[in-house]
Amino acid sequence: METKKEVKILGWMVAVFALAFFLPIESARFNTAVAASLDLVKWYAREHVVLCLLPAFFIAGVIAIFVSQGSVLKYFGANAKKWLAYTVASVSGAILAVCSCTILPLFSSIHKRGAGLGPAIAFLYSGPAINILAIILTARILGFEMGLARTIGAVTFSVIIGLIMALIYRKEERVKKEQQLTIVPEPEKRPMWQTLFHFFTLVLILVFANWGAPSGGDTSSAWYVIWSYKWYITGFLGLLLAWSLIAILKIKWQWVVATVLATIAAAFLATSFIDNAKISPLVPMLVAISGLSLITLFDKRDPDNKEWALSAWGFAKQIMPLLAVGVVTAGFLLGSTHDGQTIAGVIPNEWITALVGGNSIFSNFFASVVGAFMYFATLTEVPILQGLIASGMGKGPALALLLAGPSLSLPNMLVIRNVMGTQKTVVYVSLVVVLSTLAGLLYGAL
Repeated sequence: METKKEVKILGWMVAVFALAFFLPIESARFNTAVAASLDLVKWYAREHVVLCLLPAFFIAGVIAIFVSQGSVLKYFGANAKKWLAYTVASVSGAILAVCSCTILPLFSSIHKRGAGLGPAIAFLYSGPAINILAIILTARILGFEMGLARTIGAVTFSVIIGLIMALIYRKEERVKKEQQLTIVPEPEKRPMWQTLFHFFTLVLILVFANWGAPSGGDTSSAWYVIWSYKWYITGFLGLLLAWSLIAILKIKWQWVVATVLATIAAAFLATSFIDNAKISPLVPMLVAISGLSLITLFDKRDPDNKEWALSAWGFAKQIMPLLAVGVVTAGFLLGSTHDGQTIAGVIPNEWITALVGGNSIFSNFFASVVGAFMYFATLTEVPILQGLIASGMGKGPALALLLAGPSLSLPNMLVIRNVMGTQKTVVYVSLVVVLSTLAGLLYGAL
């Protein structure tokens, strides 16, 4: 046993030495890929972690702590009415406006609370795929036909994939159904409307804090008006959250008011001394999240408030390391594309563009696979596709990438595997890729 351990250590030492010895630092492609990986990590940290993931962890915590198991079982459980479970799950993305990574803590929450595999998978796919903002942007930039095809495909896929997963693992679901029949739900601690108010306030903060600027400089649309006032809207929602903390969660009003004042002061100082319009909003958001964490963690009136903070921290510990590995890997292999700039990864972008022209089975399959492994932040898939279409990408592969890309990514797969195992993850990813390929073929042939 001791010999095997020493051989294993020696093997790792040799592997690390070989990696260092043969490191291709003289290769321009390798150095560019490293730069792309670091650029994607920096952009992800600035644009996505503070405004998207941290609020999502708290939203997931609301589901895990404040939403009763009975409520989850009623709408998503193995014994829930299928039409209700799949309807709720398949349209959830219309209000969430999340990407393939932000949906993960929410999926993990309902999965742990006993949701049936089919509805949980439908929710996992639909969250990023049926983002109403992305649908509107797709129709405006890529055409109404593409927007409609994306909407129909995403809603249909979420239900089909969920039903197939439930069918494949029907024995496990049968056991879960029998177990849930014996569960006696605890009585609701507070009226459901209060929990929903708290939950949707957090969801709307997430939505408006990440509301993107309209493309093309269009200043006449409602989209632009909302974007212009998005931080005022977010601030108002923050005040509603403060009211919820005091009136619903019964946290000391002095603590909540102190957090609100600290957030306002942080916003004033950030706008006064930080010129970067993308960085300055992160300061008050971090102050608000830190304050929320502290006042819930040290609250003595209701143990659920502390559990909420600890639950959000638990999701962060589970998800953040895997996302970090996935983002670094995706950036190195496929490059970094954002804010109008593109840095190539080890796999040249020209290869991808050349492989997704026309409407062959291969081009649609390749677009689905590339979309599945690439990371798309909310709404970024549209300008990326606009560039690819301009470079010769076929409309079929474009739809295939739209249906596979936003719902999957390498970081997303790593976390899903950690939640429901390797086999189910492989089946889920395969279903998304195959159905996206078929949809692209059909759409390209029309």
